[in-house]
Amino acid sequence: MKTLTMLPGRPLGYGAIVTPQGVNFSIFSKDATKVSLCFFHSPSAPEPYTTLDFDPSINKTGYVWHALIPEAAAGDLYLYRIDGPYEPERGLRFDYSRYLLDPYAKCYSEGSVYKAYSESSTRGLDTMYIKGRTPMKAHLFPKCVVIDDSEFDWEGDKPINRPLEQSVIYEVHLKGFTANKNSGVQHPGSYKGFAEKIDYLKDLGVTAVELLPIQEFDENENGNTNPKNGERLTNYWGYSTIGFFAPKNTYASDRSPGGPVREFKQLVKELHKAGIEVILDVVYNHTSEGNERGYTFEFKGIQNDQYYILPPDKQYYMNYSGCGNTFNCNQPNTMNFIVDSLRYWVQEMHVDGFRFDLASILCRDQWGQMAGFPPLTNMIAVDPILANTKIIAEPWDAGGGYQVGYFPGGRWSEWNDRFRDDIRRFVRGDEFTSTAAATRITGSSDLYFHNGKSPAASINYVSCHDGFTMNDVVSYNGKHNDENGEENRDGSDNNNSYNHGFEGECTNAKIEALRKRQIKNFIAILMLSQGVPMLLGGDEFRRSQNGNNNAYCQDNETSWFDWSFQQKNKEILDFTRRMIDLRKAHPTFSRKDFFGESAEEKKRGVDVVWYDFDGRMPDWSKLNRFLACVIYGREFDKDFYLAANTDTHDMNLILPTPEDGKAWARVVDTSFPAGEEVAADGAEEVLQVQNRYVIPANSFVLLMAVAKK
Repeated sequence: MKTLTMLPGRPLGYGAIVTPQGVNFSIFSKDATKVSLCFFHSPSAPEPYTTLDFDPSINKTGYVWHALIPEAAAGDLYLYRIDGPYEPERGLRFDYSRYLLDPYAKCYSEGSVYKAYSESSTRGLDTMYIKGRTPMKAHLFPKCVVIDDSEFDWEGDKPINRPLEQSVIYEVHLKGFTANKNSGVQHPGSYKGFAEKIDYLKDLGVTAVELLPIQEFDENENGNTNPKNGERLTNYWGYSTIGFFAPKNTYASDRSPGGPVREFKQLVKELHKAGIEVILDVVYNHTSEGNERGYTFEFKGIQNDQYYILPPDKQYYMNYSGCGNTFNCNQPNTMNFIVDSLRYWVQEMHVDGFRFDLASILCRDQWGQMAGFPPLTNMIAVDPILANTKIIAEPWDAGGGYQVGYFPGGRWSEWNDRFRDDIRRFVRGDEFTSTAAATRITGSSDLYFHNGKSPAASINYVSCHDGFTMNDVVSYNGKHNDENGEENRDGSDNNNSYNHGFEGECTNAKIEALRKRQIKNFIAILMLSQGVPMLLGGDEFRRSQNGNNNAYCQDNETSWFDWSFQQKNKEILDFTRRMIDLRKAHPTFSRKDFFGESAEEKKRGVDVVWYDFDGRMPDWSKLNRFLACVIYGREFDKDFYLAANTDTHDMNLILPTPEDGKAWARVVDTSFPAGEEVAADGAEEVLQVQNRYVIPANSFVLLMAVAKK
């Protein structure tokens, strides 16, 4: 048994830091009266082999408890116990009987907080615990792992720093990407398994993967069961973080102490070699400790009143997240914790960006009010370490905060749900949605021009993890969340979807053909719109969730990629690949400025002109189920004519005359047979009739001006 000694150590940085002299441990707790550090021999050990008590006269500076353990090393397992006032009415919930996770831990061993509590002698809700009792057995409880980040060889890897406007983002669940048996990988559902599919992503053409939460969470948090088969459901998506510095343990094929860190770093390095950036979906708006009836295993037992937004009666929690509690993001200590976490993922994990879940909570002050100049979002935007990092907000929360187009903090981009809703309604054929669609296609200047942002502030998407897949948008009129254990009450009822005559999967050839065309219309509009396109993983080959628009708990075939669709729906996959290539080949579709706003364009004149089907300028108050425009590339690119007909009738278009004696050539027509919808570069077909074009119902067309032969 290793004998450990405790030296004074240093207060900063927080967590467990490996030094030449040993491991320095540091944790913040303002009102603690006693702090103990417990070391374990193994992840399943029920008791610590030694417990060291911090001496406040030696091991405390201000509100920081710290110690240097010379004998400690990378791979060691530890937890904290902290004592202090248990006075919920004051917002204090110290309890020395609880094992506590280190918020700065960079890795956790296997284990489950929820299983540890539910299967221990101290089972029950938080209010049933008695302060001061003997701590629970720790054999099921995850342990913190000491990590030495200097051990990994990055081989010169650096973040890619691709300009955001040149990005094509692929939102994907790391486990679900390869969990299916037909994924063909040797390590399904893991970081290593994901790396085995990098060639697929590279061939598809995406430039970044946006990974659903991979920061440590506990999938056992969900207590619901599937009413159809009685199986226990899980927290599959992971929007309930436990470890803000740690990659998820169960996503690693190597789950030995430190294995998840090494495996995640290797994945990032391999993605970067393929030219693909890594954006993490991060959840700093709440934690998994729940409300006053939730468990205490981390922040509640360290300094509850500073980490959470509490009402005047401080024994309860403000709930702007819909998950029981709200992180006190603009409290200085909590704010520094969040920025420290982001810096760590950039510096030590080499990630390229972050998408912030329910980001409007990051704008709430310590009383829960929306701040006009929130310190945190501004601090993230100007932080020198994060300067080249992509920062993307989901600009709303569950408490009514909605900031699309107005998210504060300078250089932030935003998930643009207005794009999703307006384009869905337009493609569906809703009346008088052409004006809204035109605004979205040209970059949503109504949302982002007013504050000096560029089109890249708009992250455009038709579907995302939260809602229908693109296939289900064209296959279902309503949600079918019956297997979530919530009697189909969960999930949005505002889907703007249409099943085209039959609910769900069908064999009717006519309906199937129309659904395929509508998917192509969505993909074409997404890839040719100003702003940054985000494709939901699997939409490129019609991944379906069988009408479930809230599959947060479905860690099974409902959510996993079915790789047989790669061949079954090759037509959609090939179309998507060609549309991504088309976007990347023409800077016209990924502009840095809104139309007519750059100095060069103001000198040159108009760079986009809109038309009705008859070739005249449109009356926007009457324009219906159709839009068309010419986008002038000037000396930087070709000129393009773009048209969409979402009506049920074909239209005979009058085409404008191309400039400089050029001719129109067909680039895209979604009504064409499979494989012929997108012309290869240099093989565009010059139209025999230059002044007219028949655009069929429910079709999208792109023409390009080329030199006459």
